[in-house]
Amino acid sequence: MHFGAAMFFTDYSMGPGELGQALEERGFESVWVPEHSHIPTSLMTPFPQGGELPKKYYDAMDPFVALTAAAVATRSLKIGTGVCLVAQRDPIQTAKACRLDRPGLRRPLFVRGRRGLERGRDGRSWHRVQKRFKLMRERIAAMKEIRTKSQAEYHGEFIDFPPMMTWPKPVQQPHPPVVVGGAFPHAARRALAYGDGWIPHASRPQYTDVTEFLPRFYQMAAEAGRAPESVPVTVWGVAEDSGRLRRHRDLGVARVVVSLPSAGLAEVLPIVDRWAELMERVRRS
Repeated sequence: MHFGAAMFFTDYSMGPGELGQALEERGFESVWVPEHSHIPTSLMTPFPQGGELPKKYYDAMDPFVALTAAAVATRSLKIGTGVCLVAQRDPIQTAKACRLDRPGLRRPLFVRGRRGLERGRDGRSWHRVQKRFKLMRERIAAMKEIRTKSQAEYHGEFIDFPPMMTWPKPVQQPHPPVVVGGAFPHAARRALAYGDGWIPHASRPQYTDVTEFLPRFYQMAAEAGRAPESVPVTVWGVAEDSGRLRRHRDLGVARVVVSLPSAGLAEVLPIVDRWAELMERVRRS
Protein backbone atom coordinates (compact mmCIF):
# COMPACT_ATOMS: atom_id res chain seq x y z
CA MET A 1 0.00 0.00 0.00
CA HIS A 2 1.35 3.41 -1.01
CA PHE A 3 1.14 6.65 0.96
CA GLY A 4 0.42 10.08 -0.47
CA ALA A 5 -0.17 13.52 1.01
CA ALA A 6 -2.42 16.40 0.01
CA MET A 7 -2.33 20.10 0.76
CA PHE A 8 -4.27 23.21 -0.22
CA PHE A 9 -1.30 25.29 -1.32
CA THR A 10 -1.80 28.96 -0.48
CA ASP A 11 0.29 32.11 0.02
CA TYR A 12 0.68 31.19 3.71
CA SER A 13 1.48 27.46 3.35
CA MET A 14 4.63 25.55 2.47
CA GLY A 15 5.40 25.77 -1.21
CA PRO A 16 4.64 22.72 -3.41
CA GLY A 17 8.31 22.22 -4.26
CA GLU A 18 9.31 22.44 -0.61
CA LEU A 19 6.63 19.95 0.47
CA GLY A 20 7.35 17.66 -2.48
CA GLN A 21 10.99 17.36 -1.48
CA ALA A 22 10.06 16.65 2.15
CA LEU A 23 7.63 13.92 1.12
CA GLU A 24 10.05 12.29 -1.29
CA GLU A 25 12.82 12.24 1.30
CA ARG A 26 10.51 10.46 3.76
CA GLY A 27 9.28 7.74 1.42
CA PHE A 28 5.90 9.07 0.33
CA GLU A 29 4.74 7.94 -3.09
CA SER A 30 2.73 10.96 -4.21
CA VAL A 31 1.57 14.53 -3.60
CA TRP A 32 -1.97 15.68 -4.38
CA VAL A 33 -3.36 19.17 -4.95
CA PRO A 34 -7.06 20.17 -4.77
CA GLU A 35 -8.83 22.67 -6.98
CA HIS A 36 -11.26 25.47 -6.26
CA SER A 37 -11.13 28.23 -8.84
CA HIS A 38 -13.52 30.37 -6.80
CA ILE A 39 -16.09 30.14 -4.01
CA PRO A 40 -19.53 31.81 -4.45
CA THR A 41 -20.47 34.18 -1.66
CA SER A 42 -23.84 32.42 -1.27
CA LEU A 43 -23.24 28.93 0.15
CA MET A 44 -26.51 27.04 0.48
CA THR A 45 -24.97 23.55 0.46
CA PRO A 46 -23.45 22.46 3.78
CA PHE A 47 -19.75 21.67 3.89
CA PRO A 48 -19.63 17.82 3.73
CA GLN A 49 -17.33 17.53 6.76
CA GLY A 50 -19.44 19.87 8.87
CA GLY A 51 -18.94 23.40 10.16
CA GLU A 52 -17.86 26.45 8.21
CA LEU A 53 -16.05 26.16 4.90
CA PRO A 54 -12.32 26.44 5.73
CA LYS A 55 -10.49 29.54 4.51
CA LYS A 56 -8.02 27.44 2.49
CA TYR A 57 -10.82 26.66 0.01
CA TYR A 58 -10.95 30.34 -0.93
CA ASP A 59 -7.18 30.65 -1.13
CA ALA A 60 -6.13 27.53 -3.06
CA MET A 61 -3.55 27.84 -5.83
CA ASP A 62 -4.22 26.50 -9.32
CA PRO A 63 -3.49 22.76 -9.10
CA PHE A 64 -1.47 22.45 -12.30
CA VAL A 65 0.77 25.35 -11.37
CA ALA A 66 1.39 23.75 -7.97
CA LEU A 67 1.97 20.30 -9.44
CA THR A 68 4.48 21.66 -11.93
CA ALA A 69 6.46 23.20 -9.06
CA ALA A 70 6.35 19.91 -7.13
CA ALA A 71 7.44 17.90 -10.18
CA VAL A 72 10.38 20.15 -10.98
CA ALA A 73 11.63 20.01 -7.36
CA THR A 74 11.51 16.19 -7.08
CA ARG A 75 12.81 13.15 -8.93
CA SER A 76 10.34 10.29 -8.45
CA LEU A 77 7.36 11.66 -6.50
CA LYS A 78 4.08 11.05 -8.30
CA ILE A 79 1.74 14.00 -8.70
CA GLY A 80 -2.03 14.22 -8.83
CA THR A 81 -5.04 16.47 -8.65
CA GLY A 82 -7.31 15.83 -5.72
CA VAL A 83 -9.64 16.94 -7.22
CA CYS A 84 -9.66 18.39 -10.71
CA LEU A 85 -13.08 19.99 -11.21
CA VAL A 86 -13.61 18.67 -14.71
CA ALA A 87 -17.14 20.04 -15.02
CA GLN A 88 -15.79 23.59 -14.69
CA ARG A 89 -12.93 23.23 -17.19
CA ASP A 90 -12.61 23.37 -20.95
CA PRO A 91 -11.61 19.82 -22.01
CA ILE A 92 -9.09 20.87 -24.67
CA GLN A 93 -7.20 23.20 -22.34
CA THR A 94 -7.40 20.72 -19.45
CA ALA A 95 -6.06 17.90 -21.63
CA LYS A 96 -3.06 20.08 -22.46
CA ALA A 97 -2.56 21.17 -18.84
CA CYS A 98 -2.53 17.52 -17.74
CA ARG A 99 0.55 16.75 -19.84
CA LEU A 100 2.93 16.94 -16.93
CA ASP A 101 4.05 13.34 -17.45
CA ARG A 102 6.79 14.31 -19.92
CA PRO A 103 10.02 12.26 -19.95
CA GLY A 104 11.95 15.01 -18.14
CA LEU A 105 9.58 14.77 -15.16
CA ARG A 106 9.88 10.96 -15.07
CA ARG A 107 6.69 10.06 -13.24
CA PRO A 108 2.98 9.40 -13.87
CA LEU A 109 0.28 11.97 -13.33
CA PHE A 110 -2.92 11.03 -11.55
CA VAL A 111 -5.96 13.01 -12.66
CA ARG A 112 -8.97 12.81 -10.43
CA GLY A 113 -12.22 13.73 -12.17
CA ARG A 114 -15.23 14.79 -10.14
CA ARG A 115 -17.92 17.44 -10.05
CA GLY A 116 -17.57 20.36 -7.69
CA LEU A 117 -19.84 21.04 -4.75
CA GLU A 118 -23.24 22.40 -5.69
CA ARG A 119 -23.18 25.89 -4.21
CA GLY A 120 -25.87 28.45 -4.90
CA ARG A 121 -29.33 29.64 -3.97
CA ASP A 122 -31.07 26.83 -5.82
CA GLY A 123 -29.37 24.23 -3.60
CA ARG A 124 -28.58 20.79 -4.94
CA SER A 125 -31.43 20.16 -7.43
CA TRP A 126 -31.34 16.64 -8.86
CA HIS A 127 -31.68 17.89 -12.45
CA ARG A 128 -28.70 20.20 -12.08
CA VAL A 129 -26.57 17.51 -10.46
CA GLN A 130 -27.39 15.01 -13.21
CA LYS A 131 -26.51 17.56 -15.87
CA ARG A 132 -23.13 18.20 -14.23
CA PHE A 133 -22.40 14.47 -14.12
CA LYS A 134 -23.21 14.12 -17.83
CA LEU A 135 -21.01 17.13 -18.56
CA MET A 136 -18.17 15.66 -16.49
CA ARG A 137 -18.40 12.33 -18.28
CA GLU A 138 -18.38 13.96 -21.73
CA ARG A 139 -15.40 16.11 -20.86
CA ILE A 140 -13.44 13.11 -19.58
CA ALA A 141 -14.32 11.16 -22.74
CA ALA A 142 -13.30 14.12 -24.93
CA MET A 143 -9.95 14.42 -23.10
CA LYS A 144 -9.29 10.73 -23.64
CA GLU A 145 -9.83 11.24 -27.37
CA ILE A 146 -7.47 14.21 -27.39
CA ARG A 147 -4.79 12.34 -25.48
CA THR A 148 -4.88 9.17 -27.56
CA LYS A 149 -5.49 10.26 -31.17
CA SER A 150 -3.42 12.35 -33.56
CA GLN A 151 -6.64 13.79 -34.99
CA ALA A 152 -9.26 13.92 -32.27
CA GLU A 153 -12.94 14.79 -32.52
CA TYR A 154 -15.87 14.50 -30.16
CA HIS A 155 -19.60 14.92 -30.65
CA GLY A 156 -21.78 14.81 -27.55
CA GLU A 157 -24.72 16.57 -25.97
CA PHE A 158 -22.55 19.21 -24.26
CA ILE A 159 -19.11 18.85 -25.88
CA ASP A 160 -18.77 19.04 -29.64
CA PHE A 161 -15.68 19.74 -31.73
CA PRO A 162 -14.58 18.71 -35.25
CA PRO A 163 -11.32 16.90 -36.03
CA MET A 164 -8.40 18.80 -34.49
CA MET A 165 -4.75 18.33 -33.58
CA THR A 166 -2.91 19.20 -30.38
CA TRP A 167 0.42 17.98 -29.04
CA PRO A 168 2.41 16.73 -27.17
CA LYS A 169 0.68 13.48 -26.26
CA PRO A 170 1.11 11.94 -22.79
CA VAL A 171 3.93 9.50 -22.14
CA GLN A 172 1.63 7.14 -20.21
CA GLN A 173 -0.34 4.73 -22.32
CA PRO A 174 -3.08 5.04 -23.18
CA HIS A 175 -3.33 8.23 -21.06
CA PRO A 176 -2.81 9.42 -17.47
CA PRO A 177 -5.27 7.58 -15.23
CA VAL A 178 -8.62 9.19 -14.49
CA VAL A 179 -9.32 8.40 -10.85
CA VAL A 180 -12.91 9.21 -9.92
CA GLY A 181 -13.58 10.61 -6.46
CA GLY A 182 -16.77 10.46 -4.44
CA ALA A 183 -18.91 8.43 -2.08
CA PHE A 184 -20.34 4.93 -2.37
CA PRO A 185 -22.28 3.78 -4.34
CA HIS A 186 -22.78 6.42 -7.02
CA ALA A 187 -19.16 7.54 -7.47
CA ALA A 188 -18.05 3.91 -7.29
CA ARG A 189 -20.34 3.13 -10.24
CA ARG A 190 -18.92 6.05 -12.20
CA ALA A 191 -15.38 4.87 -11.47
CA LEU A 192 -16.24 1.43 -12.82
CA ALA A 193 -18.00 2.89 -15.86
CA TYR A 194 -15.24 5.19 -17.12
CA GLY A 195 -12.50 5.57 -14.52
CA ASP A 196 -9.11 4.05 -13.80
CA GLY A 197 -9.59 4.02 -10.03
CA TRP A 198 -11.89 5.15 -7.22
CA ILE A 199 -11.19 7.58 -4.35
CA PRO A 200 -13.65 7.58 -1.44
CA HIS A 201 -13.12 9.98 1.47
CA ALA A 202 -12.40 8.40 4.85
CA SER A 203 -14.34 11.01 6.84
CA ARG A 204 -17.83 11.48 5.47
CA PRO A 205 -21.03 11.48 7.54
CA GLN A 206 -22.59 8.62 5.55
CA TYR A 207 -20.19 6.03 7.00
CA THR A 208 -17.86 5.40 9.92
CA ASP A 209 -15.35 3.27 8.02
CA VAL A 210 -15.00 3.47 4.26
CA THR A 211 -13.63 -0.06 4.10
CA GLU A 212 -17.07 -1.48 4.94
CA PHE A 213 -17.97 -0.79 1.29
CA LEU A 214 -14.91 -2.41 -0.27
CA PRO A 215 -16.31 -5.98 -0.55
CA ARG A 216 -19.39 -4.58 -2.30
CA PHE A 217 -17.20 -2.45 -4.56
CA TYR A 218 -15.13 -5.47 -5.60
CA GLN A 219 -18.37 -7.37 -6.28
CA MET A 220 -19.61 -4.49 -8.44
CA ALA A 221 -16.30 -4.53 -10.32
CA ALA A 222 -16.66 -8.24 -11.04
CA GLU A 223 -20.23 -7.71 -12.26
CA ALA A 224 -19.01 -4.90 -14.54
CA GLY A 225 -16.26 -7.13 -15.94
CA ARG A 226 -13.52 -5.06 -14.33
CA ALA A 227 -10.53 -6.68 -12.64
CA PRO A 228 -9.85 -5.12 -9.20
CA GLU A 229 -6.36 -4.04 -10.29
CA SER A 230 -7.88 -2.00 -13.14
CA VAL A 231 -9.77 0.21 -10.65
CA PRO A 232 -7.45 0.53 -7.62
CA VAL A 233 -8.90 2.15 -4.51
CA THR A 234 -7.28 5.20 -2.91
CA VAL A 235 -8.67 6.24 0.49
CA TRP A 236 -8.54 9.98 1.07
CA GLY A 237 -8.13 11.80 4.38
CA VAL A 238 -6.95 8.89 6.54
CA ALA A 239 -6.32 9.18 10.29
CA GLU A 240 -3.09 8.42 12.17
CA ASP A 241 -4.31 4.99 13.18
CA SER A 242 -2.00 2.06 12.49
CA GLY A 243 -4.74 -0.51 13.06
CA ARG A 244 -7.07 1.07 10.55
CA LEU A 245 -4.24 1.54 8.04
CA ARG A 246 -3.38 -2.16 8.28
CA ARG A 247 -7.06 -2.94 7.71
CA HIS A 248 -7.02 -0.78 4.57
CA ARG A 249 -3.92 -2.59 3.36
CA ASP A 250 -5.31 -6.05 4.10
CA LEU A 251 -8.55 -5.25 2.26
CA GLY A 252 -6.64 -4.36 -0.91
CA VAL A 253 -6.51 -0.56 -0.73
CA ALA A 254 -3.80 0.54 -3.17
CA ARG A 255 -3.05 3.92 -1.60
CA VAL A 256 -3.99 6.18 1.29
CA VAL A 257 -3.71 9.98 1.21
CA VAL A 258 -2.97 12.12 4.26
CA SER A 259 -4.54 15.60 4.43
CA LEU A 260 -2.00 18.16 5.64
CA PRO A 261 -2.85 21.63 6.98
CA SER A 262 -2.21 24.69 4.84
CA ALA A 263 0.63 25.89 7.03
CA GLY A 264 4.32 26.59 7.10
CA LEU A 265 7.27 24.25 7.46
CA ALA A 266 7.42 24.46 11.27
CA GLU A 267 3.87 23.11 11.62
CA VAL A 268 3.79 20.66 8.72
CA LEU A 269 7.14 18.87 8.98
CA PRO A 270 6.46 17.33 12.43
CA ILE A 271 3.23 15.89 11.02
CA VAL A 272 5.05 14.50 7.98
CA ASP A 273 7.73 13.00 10.27
CA ARG A 274 5.08 11.27 12.40
CA TRP A 275 3.52 9.83 9.28
CA ALA A 276 6.89 8.64 8.00
CA GLU A 277 7.36 6.67 11.22
CA LEU A 278 3.81 5.30 11.03
CA MET A 279 4.34 4.27 7.40
CA GLU A 280 7.37 2.22 8.40
CA ARG A 281 5.49 0.50 11.22
CA VAL A 282 2.64 -0.43 8.91
CA ARG A 283 4.99 -1.67 6.20
CA ARG A 284 6.92 -3.85 8.67
CA SER A 285 3.82 -5.41 10.23
